[in-house]
Amino acid sequence: MSAVNMPANETASLSNEDWQARKNDAVPGGQGNIAPVFVERAAGSEIWDVEGRRYIDFGTGIAVCSAGHCHPKITATVSEQLNRFSHTCVMVTPYDTSVRLAEKLNELAPGKSKKKSIFVTTGAEAIENTVKIARAHTGRRGVIAFNGGFHGRTMLAMGLTGKITPYKNLFGPFPAEIYHAPFPIEYHGVSVEDSLKAVDNLFKVDIAPSDVAAIIVEPVQGEGGFYPAPIEFLQALRALCDEHGIVLVVDEIQTGFARTGKMFCSEYAGIEPDLMTVAKGMANGFPLAAVVGKSEIMDAPLPGGLGGTYAGSPIGCAAALAMIDVIEEENLAEAACHVSEVFAGRLQSLQAKYPDTIGHLRTAHGAMLAMELVKNGDADQPDPELTKSLLGLAYQKGLVLLSCGARGNVIRFLPALNISDELINEGLDIIESCLAELA
Repeated sequence: MSAVNMPANETASLSNEDWQARKNDAVPGGQGNIAPVFVERAAGSEIWDVEGRRYIDFGTGIAVCSAGHCHPKITATVSEQLNRFSHTCVMVTPYDTSVRLAEKLNELAPGKSKKKSIFVTTGAEAIENTVKIARAHTGRRGVIAFNGGFHGRTMLAMGLTGKITPYKNLFGPFPAEIYHAPFPIEYHGVSVEDSLKAVDNLFKVDIAPSDVAAIIVEPVQGEGGFYPAPIEFLQALRALCDEHGIVLVVDEIQTGFARTGKMFCSEYAGIEPDLMTVAKGMANGFPLAAVVGKSEIMDAPLPGGLGGTYAGSPIGCAAALAMIDVIEEENLAEAACHVSEVFAGRLQSLQAKYPDTIGHLRTAHGAMLAMELVKNGDADQPDPELTKSLLGLAYQKGLVLLSCGARGNVIRFLPALNISDELINEGLDIIESCLAELA
């Protein structure tokens, strides 16, 4: 009997190595995996693989399971919805959960303007729809994004993404009328003034501001390295967009839903986005994304111009409504700030112990933290080799970790917002033991 046709009880005995071999044979290498860890079950902030090994989860599926795996309220809500129906298509015969979720998002979004929301399936879809909406509203063509930004893997989203490898390499040409400017990163010598001057230079040499439909920015760069946008930079972009009639798009896909200590990270800057994208932590593991924006802008596309077969899945909408309840009932924004404090204390001690290795810490935005690994304490000498080795050793010791950064030298921490101090410290003990072996 082939492995493919084995009964479930027989396949359960296969090892991680067995499953990795089967995956390599069945799935193209372009869709790789960080570690050969095949998950059998998960609960809270812990994962168990098919060999029964336990892992502490500092990744949450890339900032998705923010309330932990299998949160009982969300699981019960999804189960109830699944027993009612799983799909009818929100554009054919809609359902109340999609309306109630849109109302809730409109209420939660920053700013006092009247809002409307549309649902799609992925963050990349949400990003692409912001460009469609901004172009329909302004009648303009150009879009400005920033170096190091990540906005998705579809063609337009890849064009907006400011990082070649692995996301854009081999896949061009990309859509036209997309422009990039430097993102302000003090640690790497790029000031807010430098970034704003670069945008002004685009207006002088590449595209007039009167022809720019949108500027898109992450309040904390995700794949780019967890660099936070300075408050004054976001406020300056808001003023610039107001001056020139440009739509300001804030990508909150990774930073939203209490991840950074507020419901949405842009609240720290006190700005109101024209359009905002959300996904990831919104439904705690169920595929759902949305664009939330000012009504007069959202209403620009013609009927039928927005949508998708699986847009606003009833299961995803039910999960998102439950997730919002959990955020409010369990004070997960406040919990994210506590997570930050616990991590920060331990990471600062590690940095003091390894000053030539841990060049910079990012601990100011809730449960979205990072440490940048360098050689000789020099910001201009990234250490991607150590980063890769640290990830591999951490998995061997039972810790799920993620990396990021344009130079491949940033360890990012995205634990569940309700992770216990005990598990945080156990995971950081593993980090410390890895550094003792590798640094």
